[in-house]
Amino acid sequence: MTITQEQATWFSQTFAQIADNVERAVLGKRHVVELVLTAMLSDGHVLLEDVPGTGKTSLARAIAQSVQGTNTRIQFTPDLLPGDITGITVYDQKQGVFEFHAGPIFANIVLADEINRASPKTQAALLEVMEEGRVTIDGVSRTVGVPFLVLATQNPVEQAGTYRLPEAQLDRFLMRTALGYPDHAATVRILDGAATSTDDLGPIITPQALVGMADLAATVYTDALVLDYISRLVDATRAADDVRLGVSIRGALALTRAGRARAATRGRTFVTPDDIKALAVPVLAHRLILHAEAEFDGVTPEAVIGQVLLDVEPPTRREAV
Repeated sequence: MTITQEQATWFSQTFAQIADNVERAVLGKRHVVELVLTAMLSDGHVLLEDVPGTGKTSLARAIAQSVQGTNTRIQFTPDLLPGDITGITVYDQKQGVFEFHAGPIFANIVLADEINRASPKTQAALLEVMEEGRVTIDGVSRTVGVPFLVLATQNPVEQAGTYRLPEAQLDRFLMRTALGYPDHAATVRILDGAATSTDDLGPIITPQALVGMADLAATVYTDALVLDYISRLVDATRAADDVRLGVSIRGALALTRAGRARAATRGRTFVTPDDIKALAVPVLAHRLILHAEAEFDGVTPEAVIGQVLLDVEPPTRREAV
């Protein structure tokens, strides 16, 4: 069943209300707010590569408040253990049984702060839960619930005490973006106290209704020519001269899901090439592994994706629709 125009209109209006509510606490960052919400409605996760003090925690809390969800914050450090994230089983001597103590990963919105400060072993604890929405401890699988969004922050690699995220983990993030510092006008409003405290934000939608929105987004019509366009974009990243490892099939699927969600946020029942173009950099760039020579020459994954978008001809609007 495909989403109807009436449902798409409702979807767009509700999405705008959620984004407006979040933006009351995170001033001047509408584009990033919409990207994170789009990822959430695509059953994906977001990596924020940014410096400290840009409002990442406020963003996570504001989204959780807006969708009546639970939120937790995990501060990643070199001595953090996998069990500190997923939880552990503890033997109860009185009852004579093992009891499971859930970790902070069991929440709707999980802020994984400075994720690249933890050891690779601890980072690997997130792989299963980010892909399947469940954790396996002592042979028992437990679901973390829905909706589920990991909003991870990463310090620039050149900062001391950080580890590069492995390719397999980067591929689990549907998008990578940066919150960045607010512009002058937004900064003045923040200093004047215009930003609303996240505790004062009212709910816009229930978690169950948000899951329903994600289900609706998955039914947005995607023409075969648009799918062909996505495939050609992905193929072009693999053939690019500066790229050692191109976009995986998981990346192509992520771009397709995100494109459907974005179309619904615009009140449309179909995906256009413009939806794919708008999401190509945040969805695909972090999945590229460049040759060392290219990195030394200053080539960036974002620049490679930008060139691919120029080189690969999109289907015309008339053909695609």
